[in-house]
Amino acid sequence: MTEHGSEERKIMVEEVDSVTPPPKARVEDAETQTDTLARKRDYLDGFLKEKPADVQSGEPGGEVYEAIIAALKEIYDPEIPVNIYDLGLIYGVDVSEDGHAAVTMTLTTPHCPVAESMPGEVEMRVGAVPGVGNAEVNLVWDPPWDPQKMSDEAKLELGML
Repeated sequence: MTEHGSEERKIMVEEVDSVTPPPKARVEDAETQTDTLARKRDYLDGFLKEKPADVQSGEPGGEVYEAIIAALKEIYDPEIPVNIYDLGLIYGVDVSEDGHAAVTMTLTTPHCPVAESMPGEVEMRVGAVPGVGNAEVNLVWDPPWDPQKMSDEAKLELGML
C-alpha cells in the first residue's frame, strides 16, 4: 500500500517482435452497385408479390367504409370552408356486416347554427352510399371539439400552419 491507503497497480507489458497485419480491403471484394441493386430487388420481390390481406367492406380500407368517408368529405361546415371530416367533427364510423352504418360526430359548439340540420344531412348522405342499408348518427359533446382535431390539410386551408 502507498501513503494514501490505495493499492499500487502494475501494468503488465509484453514485448513482441512483430504483429500480423490485418487483411487489406481489395477492390475486387467490394460489392458493386449491380450486386446491391440485385439484392434490393430480391428483397422487394416477395413484398411486391404478396397479396393484400382481405379487408372487409365495412372496415377502414374497405369499399363501403371508404365510400362513407368520401361522402362525409363532401359535407362542408357553413361557417368554415372545410369539410366536416377534415375539420375533425367525425369521431368514428362503424359499419356492420349487414350494412348498418353508425357515425359518431360532434359540432364545433353546441350552439352551432347547423346543430339541428347537420346530423340529418350526415345521415342522409351516408344512407345514400351504395352498400349502406341504414345510417345512424350519434351526436356527442364529449370530448368537445377543438381546433387540434383538424387534419393538417384543414389547418393549411385556414392558414393555421
